[in-house]
Amino acid sequence: MKYKKFAALAVTFASVALLAACGNSSSDKSSSDSSKTASTKYAYVYSTDPDSFDYNVTMRATNNDHTINFENGLLENDKYGELVGSLAKSWKVSDDGLTYTYKLRDADWTDSEGNVYGKITAQDFVTGLKHAADSKSEQMYVVQGSIKGLDDYVSGKTKNFDDVGVKAVDKKTVQYTLNQPESFWNSKTTYGILFPVNEKFLKQKGKDYGKATADSILYSGPYLLKNFTAKSVLEYTANPNYWDKKHVYIKDVKFTFYDGKNPDELYKKFEAGEYSNARVFPNLPGYDKIKKDSGKNIIYSMQTSMTFNMTFNLNRGAYNLTSKKTDKAKEDTKKAILNKNFRLAVQKSIDKNAYAAQSVGKDGSNKILRNSLTVPSFVNVNGHDYGTEVENQLKKLNSDLYSNVNLADAQDGTYNKQQAKELFKKAKEELEADGVAFPVHLDLPQSETSATLVNQSKSLKKSVESVLGKDNVVVDLQLTNDDEYQNVTYYATTGSASDFDISTATGWGPDYDDPSSYLEIYNPANGSQLTTLGLEATGEGQDISAAAKKAVGLDEYADLLKKANAITDDNNARYEAYAKAEAWLLDAGLQLPIQSTGGSPSVTKLVPHQGAFAYSGGYSSGSYKNLRLQDKPVTNKEFVKSRKAWLQKREEIAKKRRIKIVQV
Repeated sequence: MKYKKFAALAVTFASVALLAACGNSSSDKSSSDSSKTASTKYAYVYSTDPDSFDYNVTMRATNNDHTINFENGLLENDKYGELVGSLAKSWKVSDDGLTYTYKLRDADWTDSEGNVYGKITAQDFVTGLKHAADSKSEQMYVVQGSIKGLDDYVSGKTKNFDDVGVKAVDKKTVQYTLNQPESFWNSKTTYGILFPVNEKFLKQKGKDYGKATADSILYSGPYLLKNFTAKSVLEYTANPNYWDKKHVYIKDVKFTFYDGKNPDELYKKFEAGEYSNARVFPNLPGYDKIKKDSGKNIIYSMQTSMTFNMTFNLNRGAYNLTSKKTDKAKEDTKKAILNKNFRLAVQKSIDKNAYAAQSVGKDGSNKILRNSLTVPSFVNVNGHDYGTEVENQLKKLNSDLYSNVNLADAQDGTYNKQQAKELFKKAKEELEADGVAFPVHLDLPQSETSATLVNQSKSLKKSVESVLGKDNVVVDLQLTNDDEYQNVTYYATTGSASDFDISTATGWGPDYDDPSSYLEIYNPANGSQLTTLGLEATGEGQDISAAAKKAVGLDEYADLLKKANAITDDNNARYEAYAKAEAWLLDAGLQLPIQSTGGSPSVTKLVPHQGAFAYSGGYSSGSYKNLRLQDKPVTNKEFVKSRKAWLQKREEIAKKRRIKIVQV
């Protein structure tokens, strides 16, 4: 899909591009009619330069949102979320669920000049995975434990890649052998690590392969990179040799660099016809005029599967950004954070609506709220959605605290002032008995360059202090330049480098269609998001965060994950077991899900619901294939009508599978 550790600032300005890629739309009839006269040139902005086009290796969204337009994998998602053939024209799975065999269609590699380089073959998929393994791919965790022999090769136990469970049966047949059945395996094939690479070209480019230049890769997807000038412009043009070029309606894509300093210019350039869509900002002075002039055209994108949260630093080691004056103050905060009642009290004192309103305005604040790490409608369990199962498991954990729990999206399911005060009373008694002095001070770092993010932090501070009292808890905002902020949160590579008590800097979206893709990020042994909790992965040396992990009971969480992952023959039982693990995570209060991406107000000429829809994998955002432009802005009325039709079609598809799809 993309790099899952998201910087909130980047998403703030990229959200309209994500809206465009996922699509939101008028009816099929209107889209067909309007496309006859509409432009085939799409234009908007981007805010972060890509730094690599090595699609098998990089996992940053800022790279993969582009490479998903340059490359294809075996399968792709259609507009209803169904997996359909891409470079594979057909596929089958063995009766034991361990072997997946794909037959390739006739498709070409294209160079940056638009010339055919050669045919795409089964061996290219073998080369792609070997390149990923040899390059220590950032995406390796997606498949390392899945494909037979791959973990041994990556860890160095074996040297011969022929022992890995991927092989070219013939020129047009590629086969993967798994360690255990994975009902969600096919969703992984939309992820870059399993995309093909031409061996001859790879050797030819050497160390220059995959650099952020047009000629560093070959193209198998709908677009070629036409131009990229750092902090200036990034352009695509349609691939003339693409196997499915009849479904590439937008022929040219142009992004202009945008630094976020003048948000009002987005709408102005949309009105002037320079941009195909534009994010609008309800909290800015110019919004009243926008609403007066274009109120009927303002639409809110659907929530995505990406979740942003607030995390506690359970083992803070760095104090460059702090208001604490003494070692005792530091120790008191550590003790407080390791107290479960304290963590839950803080979480239940946060008004998510007020927090979200700083970004999308009061009218849209409830449209992006999230209450669980995993999107509630991600999978279905015993005839109901996954979120309902997590609610059931929470009630089993603590019937009093969670008797009225509601984890549905688009409402605040955790803000509860009475419960916050009751939990804090218990926490204070426990902590005072341990010598903690009040108020406890919590350092919250934030980039001073983003007014939206600063205002969100101020909202969080106001909410916590007003509910719990400033004599009990004080949130100290640590405003700093963006580079330092990113380094101690988003870019921190170790827990000890994470310089905060609480942080809202990062979020997560799934790589494949299984709850493990969310929940494994906090596995105490090797979770990819442990640094956001101030923890380290367990390595060969001493784990300096072991005591903190034990104090909050992460060993119990690891056991729940292990039991769930062992269930491979019954999805209902598997998802129920993962729901139990998620309930434990929520009840532990280590992180607080606050909002999703999506839910952003915008104006657009993109005909909605035409592009790929996916909760996970490469097509969850970014692809411009199948998208169309209409000559006039999409109205809110058109959007609502189209969304209703889209949901109805999704429901029809679900009924055929005897699975209920919950509206998101």
